[in-house]
Amino acid sequence: MLEPSHNNELPAIPGKRYFTIGEVSELCAVKPHVLRYWEQEFPQLKPVKRRGNRRYYQREDVLTIRQIRSLLYDQGYTIGGARQRMTDEDNGSSAIEMQAVIQETIKELEDVLKVLEPAN
Repeated sequence: MLEPSHNNELPAIPGKRYFTIGEVSELCAVKPHVLRYWEQEFPQLKPVKRRGNRRYYQREDVLTIRQIRSLLYDQGYTIGGARQRMTDEDNGSSAIEMQAVIQETIKELEDVLKVLEPAN
């Protein structure tokens, strides 16, 4: 997933594996309580929880949060509208990926058929 251009005013995401909620709050210009709320509203947002229920976000989570932030703050979507938009995008990309997998499987099966056909 590429970083959307409308987030240029946000700081660059460091090359770390995990980020605390405080770090993500600064990287995305969103308060921690808002991040916790968005976790309940957006199924795409599932940070790893470790000792003492502490949240650890990965780079993909940070990009997802920036996308949600843009939909809500820049593009004027409601929470419900942003959730629907995110779900539609997820379904669209997985449908494209699924189509590619199907095409690849068909090609592989056709190759197997050629090997199995008796030589004339």
